[in-house]
Amino acid sequence: MRYAKWAFRVITVIILISGGLVVWKKEEITRLLAVNHLFDADRIVQNFSSMDQMFWTAALDRGTAPVSPLPKGEDAPLPEGSDAWLTERAVTALVVLKDGQIRHEGYYQGTGPEDRRISWSMAKSFLASLFGIVLQDGAIASMDDPVTKYAPQLAGSAYDGARIIDVLHMASGVKFNEDYLDFNSDINRMGRVLALGGSMDGFAAGLAERDATPGQTWHYVSIDTHVIGMVIRGATGRTIPDLMAEKLIRPLGLEETPLMITDGTGVGFVLGGLNMRTRDYARFGQMVAQGGTWQGQRLLPEGWVETASAPSAPTSPGKEKYGLQWWLPSDAQPGEFYAIGVYGQYIYINRPKGVVIAMNSADRLFKEDGVNRQNIEMFRRITDSFVKE
Repeated sequence: MRYAKWAFRVITVIILISGGLVVWKKEEITRLLAVNHLFDADRIVQNFSSMDQMFWTAALDRGTAPVSPLPKGEDAPLPEGSDAWLTERAVTALVVLKDGQIRHEGYYQGTGPEDRRISWSMAKSFLASLFGIVLQDGAIASMDDPVTKYAPQLAGSAYDGARIIDVLHMASGVKFNEDYLDFNSDINRMGRVLALGGSMDGFAAGLAERDATPGQTWHYVSIDTHVIGMVIRGATGRTIPDLMAEKLIRPLGLEETPLMITDGTGVGFVLGGLNMRTRDYARFGQMVAQGGTWQGQRLLPEGWVETASAPSAPTSPGKEKYGLQWWLPSDAQPGEFYAIGVYGQYIYINRPKGVVIAMNSADRLFKEDGVNRQNIEMFRRITDSFVKE
């Protein structure tokens, strides 16, 4: 009897402590569960339009200026076979601009034009644009500077000795597993740090191994982009959401205030955390297609678009090419490049032909062989069909 009473008390204490931990860590547990189910087939579409309900976010103030015009031209049909492609690739939104006019706009799978959709790695191209502005402003002296000059927290890490240009090129040499389908990969460990309120800066500084000398080998490493963000913050003393809002968002005259996912310390998830309307992604793409000008105002340094979109990274011959956080097809035509995010997010730009395509998707098969090539070929067919009109 005495043992039973003792056991009952112990169990009661355990329950009370467990209950207290659940309350104390409720938000962290909610976010961790969200990460674990973020890409489930029955949730992915809704999740990609409601990231602010699962993660910390910071607003990128759009200001009070009027929405910049995005004129609607004559609606043009998509090429033959596009209906099957839209279904196969689980497209949720598609906006096509020709010479700055909307020529096609469609929303699918129960989504609409007001949805703020997650960018995933398209955000990298936004950050590279901000870097170009900060470089021109003189806060950063040179792309050849070591990253530790502006981000001293990285001293002694795998990034010690890497230059800014190396991380812009995804050639830092840092050992990092980017396999989204591997639960224990570095990219998924990073996601759990984000969900549980950890520090992204601390995660980057904790990487200790290299598999190549900085600058020699191209290896797509998303955390490289976070290091660019650390460099910008160190050089300017400002947060990325605040700086990006001033230099890019407000001048673009977007329809809706964008959101950026943050870690538990308030640091922006710059490598993939933007949330914007698809038309606003198209506005950014059109500004880039125009060489960095918008509504008669120069936003990006003259010549930056050409520099950023040149295939300057040390990628392997015959493979897709890479610039400064922008992609190019392996057989890129002059002036053809794109931003891309996992699960089928794209801003495709063909400057000579005057076409910009913004696409959001929830494509759980995005990593299958040939999918990216299929999308690029469809973008080219859409481009050519509009040019031939």
